Amino acid sequence: MEKTYLTTDELSARIKYDVRTIRERLKDSVLLEGRHYFRPFGGRKILYIWEAIERDMCSHATDELCIPMTNGGVCHG
Repeated sequence: MEKTYLTTDELSARIKYDVRTIRERLKDSVLLEGRHYFRPFGGRKILYIWEAIERDMCSHATDELCIPMTNGGVCHG
């Protein structure tokens, strides 16, 4: 399966969130390292995996009350 890797700026343009919001509010709470992003060669640069983000973003788009959990699951309230 081919994957699309995006920088924070590119992800920001796709999901219409500010770069700062992605870095400060979404990363490590909704976007999880190893699932939605990784650091190539153990460096500081972050690359986001578009297919994983798109899949999870669309799967949580329901009318139910759902609270996202840090492990990637949801709590149905």
